[in-house]
Amino acid sequence: MAKTTKSFLALLRGGNLGVPLVILCILAMVILPLPPALLDILFTFNIVLAVMVLLVAVSAKRPLEFSLFPTILLITTLMRLTLNVASTRVVLLHGHLGAGAAGKVIESFGQVVIGGNFVVGFVVFIILMIINFIVVTKGAERISEVSARFTLDAMPGKQMAIDADLNAGLINQAQAQTRRKDVASEADFYGAMDGASKFVRGDAIAGMMILAINLIGGVCIGIFKYNLSADAAFQQYVLMTIGDGLVAQIPSLLLSTA
Repeated sequence: MAKTTKSFLALLRGGNLGVPLVILCILAMVILPLPPALLDILFTFNIVLAVMVLLVAVSAKRPLEFSLFPTILLITTLMRLTLNVASTRVVLLHGHLGAGAAGKVIESFGQVVIGGNFVVGFVVFIILMIINFIVVTKGAERISEVSARFTLDAMPGKQMAIDADLNAGLINQAQAQTRRKDVASEADFYGAMDGASKFVRGDAIAGMMILAINLIGGVCIGIFKYNLSADAAFQQYVLMTIGDGLVAQIPSLLLSTA
């Protein structure tokens, strides 16, 4: 028993359980209800994390300098989806109490986009979603797909070039081994990016469906359960829907750009 405990602690200190524990914590947010204050913190952290990832990706001179990018992309996308689910729960349960019931971050983003006119704000938000999904997300997916295809197609030629340089005496065995590892790592990276980009595209589709549920479900709950007028329910839930969608779309846009 003592040996098992020591092995587990050594594994934990070694960082091998870091990613699984983070994923478990993220998935727990789907089940456990989160208070609005905690949602504000998590939404802010998600946006800051997306900005940091974008800066690191832009500053990297070679793709392999940021080889963890596909993994980070998957984790941040999963976190964004779970936050969407958690905020949807808060909006549908407590949205009748006012726009602030879903947290200050959602309320602030909603008010910034709406700008006093709910119809114009809603149209602008729809345009932002279309740009993010059709232009940025699908474009990034296509770029990743083409990059992965060309990298895999060029892999045999690169291996032959390394062998030719080795046979000609231009490089030694250690340098040839290093170059082979770089070629294999590059192929693995672009292959992982191809899969991660499809995951991001699915996240964008799920985000649009969640927004529709927020708006339609919220208005129906406000009218039929809490006896709000149609105008009051629409204004209240449109504000929260736009705010919720915006705090999810901004990190998605930043990561797709990266």
